[in-house]
Amino acid sequence: MVRNASESAPVPAEGVNSTANSAVVVVVVAVVSSLAVLALLVAILYYCYIRQKVRHKPYPAKIRKRIPEQELRMVNIIPPEAQVFTYKQLQFATNNFSRVNVIGHGGFGSVYRGVLTDGRLVAIKQLDREGKQGDREFRVEVDMLSRLHSPYLLELVGYCADKDHRLLVYDYMPNGSLQEHLYSDGISGNPPLLDWATRLRIALDAARGLEYLHECVTPPIIHRDFKSSNILLDDNFHAKVSDFGLAKLGSAEIGGHVSTRVLGTYGYVAPEYALTGHLTTKSDVYSYGVVLLELLTGRVPVDMKRPPGQGVLVSWALPRLTDRNKVKDMVDPMLEGQFAMKDLIQVAAIAAMCVQPAADYRPFMTDVVQSLVPLVKHTSSAKVIMTPDFNHNIVTLKSSSIDSGASN
Repeated sequence: MVRNASESAPVPAEGVNSTANSAVVVVVVAVVSSLAVLALLVAILYYCYIRQKVRHKPYPAKIRKRIPEQELRMVNIIPPEAQVFTYKQLQFATNNFSRVNVIGHGGFGSVYRGVLTDGRLVAIKQLDREGKQGDREFRVEVDMLSRLHSPYLLELVGYCADKDHRLLVYDYMPNGSLQEHLYSDGISGNPPLLDWATRLRIALDAARGLEYLHECVTPPIIHRDFKSSNILLDDNFHAKVSDFGLAKLGSAEIGGHVSTRVLGTYGYVAPEYALTGHLTTKSDVYSYGVVLLELLTGRVPVDMKRPPGQGVLVSWALPRLTDRNKVKDMVDPMLEGQFAMKDLIQVAAIAAMCVQPAADYRPFMTDVVQSLVPLVKHTSSAKVIMTPDFNHNIVTLKSSSIDSGASN
């Protein structure tokens, strides 16, 4: 029998199965590829969402503070929250400003230990009456600290503006400044040395203080003189950020800056601020990075007595912070055997990011806080024994002022 040309020859069964299997494989590969791409997109979007939330997270309205720029210019208005003292009250509290009660000096003036009539121990900062800049710093600090409340900022108890006397009254911090402990010899009668865990906790407390100023205030407040001598320690070695005389309201715009005279302390001032007078919250981040380097190395920010190439802490440390072998060699010898290598590398990485020459590459203080929290949580601390009546190292540190031709 002859078949019609139009009739096709039968296809073997195995050929049909092979064609079907190939089609199934193609469909499965296509589906899996689509799901993989979709999962990748979801992961990228989620990452971006988390980063956006961390960097610009909206703080609850109840803790946000708004300080209009014009209020800082109204020098005759003092906020009612702070207690007002007479000069005689503070004179009595310090035993007539006895030299025995001097616990520090600064560009502002002298700081005295005092006891109020209710028995409260306080620190009293007396304004040097010769400088006009000091009067402005006095009013800025009273205004800001009267409105800002955080466990990581030094509390302002009150002030005195009696005739031509200008004094600020703060909570007394019995363990003095971080600077005193970092550069102490640790012998009896001098500030005790700080172990690794205590240094990490101080770094976290100080970071939270700056985070509050940058993230919880609208517009943000830039400290502008953040340094180890302005980090004070209570009786449990918890840190509080102090000295807001040079503080400045920042730009409310994301990525914005304010133009101002260059004020601060040599060694802590961010390079872009020193060169242009453009001030942002990232200027504080740089200063924080310098303090973190002090905590790691036990070195001062600038020491030209050191060998060539080691005089400026940031310049010397930055290339070593990302080198596993070199970073261990730069650690303060007092910390020998107190830290895990992985923790050291993480802290070094945070410091390296904070002192980046380009401001855009520095993290936000919120990022710094979130990076330090897990390190502090799993690091156990030996109890640092406080010497209640140790001799405070009285160091005079004056803020530098380079006129950039801009306004304050």
